[in-house]
Amino acid sequence: MAPVFSHGDLRLYLLNLLAEGPRHGYDIMQALSDRTGGTYTPSAGTVYPRLAKLEEEGLVTKTVEGRKTVYAITDAGRAEVAARAGELEGIEAGLADSVRLIADEVRGSVKEAMRSLRADLAAASRAETSAPPRPAPEDDARARSREQLHRAEGAVNDFRARVRTDLRTHVAHGGGVGASLVDDLVAALDEAAREVSRALSR
Repeated sequence: MAPVFSHGDLRLYLLNLLAEGPRHGYDIMQALSDRTGGTYTPSAGTVYPRLAKLEEEGLVTKTVEGRKTVYAITDAGRAEVAARAGELEGIEAGLADSVRLIADEVRGSVKEAMRSLRADLAAASRAETSAPPRPAPEDDARARSREQLHRAEGAVNDFRARVRTDLRTHVAHGGGVGASLVDDLVAALDEAAREVSRALSR
């Protein structure tokens, strides 16, 4: 998955955020998430070392207010932002492209998983309807149904675990989960549920 910020761009973008007004660390991370539609949520380990470096360079200052550390841009920092305004425009454009790419990749992964699930359900349905009927006692039929029920529940649980792991890993690595992704996932799950209902009603 492509990174949201190219090398060095996050440093300038942090300065630009502080040029809008003083912010504490969490507010900076939240602003980055908001500006990327929730697709990119940086960790404290990403943001604070860069803020410390900017402070060493004399581009920002920090003050402690209660339990919060507030960062503010200096005149030297404002001068750098002004001097690199053209670069900032390029970062904004690249950021929009990166966010769209990441969102498309995540949505594509979810849709591919749902297509695979629907194909498996359709194949199972065809196999069930094409199998030659064999006379069997009622108890045997119920036993087979219970066996297939456990198999179906296992498949659903495996899918749930896989998607949950992918989403949690994505967020843990600094990614975000946007509303459009969740909407796509809900729609795909609804469609899969309708496929199951149609198969059961045949």
